[in-house]
Amino acid sequence: MNSSHFQVINQLKASEEPSIRYSVAVSLDNENPNSSKMRNLQEEIRNSSRVQSLLSHVEGVYNKWQGSHWVLSLLAELNYPSGDDSLLPLCDQVYNWLLSPKFIKNIKTINGKVRRCASQEGNAIYYCYKLGLVDEQIEQLIDRLLEFQWSDGGWNCDKNPRAHCSSYHESLIPLRAMIRYINDAGKQMSKDRRSSIQIAIENAKEVFLKRELFLSASTGKIIHPNFALLHFPYYWRYNILFALKVMNEGGFLGDIRCEKALKYVQSKELPAGGFPAEIKYYTYSTIARSGRSVVNWGGTSKKKINEWVTSEVFSILKDADRL
Repeated sequence: MNSSHFQVINQLKASEEPSIRYSVAVSLDNENPNSSKMRNLQEEIRNSSRVQSLLSHVEGVYNKWQGSHWVLSLLAELNYPSGDDSLLPLCDQVYNWLLSPKFIKNIKTINGKVRRCASQEGNAIYYCYKLGLVDEQIEQLIDRLLEFQWSDGGWNCDKNPRAHCSSYHESLIPLRAMIRYINDAGKQMSKDRRSSIQIAIENAKEVFLKRELFLSASTGKIIHPNFALLHFPYYWRYNILFALKVMNEGGFLGDIRCEKALKYVQSKELPAGGFPAEIKYYTYSTIARSGRSVVNWGGTSKKKINEWVTSEVFSILKDADRL
């Protein structure tokens, strides 16, 4: 770890955002998440202006980025404390949406492949477990992911009959959800259930690893330029950093096929240390309209550090023994 790393880490430790300080403490200083210090920090997160703004501007269920689905997803990313029953009405809205007869009726199968935005089920599964708000309905969402998984290991909502490969956007989040599911509920599963989940995880991770997370299997070039750009929040958008985070959560970061992605992300470090947000998928505004965020995540800059992106990168580099 060089001097610029120490300086940036100290900057993150002094951040006004308790979620940043929590992430640094757990990922870089190895603090026990269950310690009284970390629980107190999570109470700061609960009461922070960012979290309170998110919770006071909930609009609909899937409205980007103010619907209950997205607010719960963001709370999970912010390390909001687990087991807060006041969030249950938001979870109920999500279940009522995803499990409604009308919603299920509109799921299409074309040429033998289910066309489904599985990131929706994936995000719901992930944040329900992360926020400690799981009930028996979660199993229906897991079953749906297993049923709708394509033969190449992922998922896709493309209704073009010629679409034959899984979508990066729609496959990473379901993979993350199943990793969280088996880690949290694995001991309670039957042997057959656990085996089915493990097979689904193995197949899904290969969608990304066989392409080294961002490179075309046929040409070796970057699949899409936006895949290589750092950003936060991730929402449903794929990027190389989010992929590395999910690989880390699944215990796959040591796979040699993550090496190029790790080096590529590391190459984006700013001269003075830290990492920028290179693109964003939100507009900062309290007006309820698609794509609006009631909180600012730091914007984009080629020269300025973004604390959210930097804390994410440092966590990955630390676990990959590159920091």
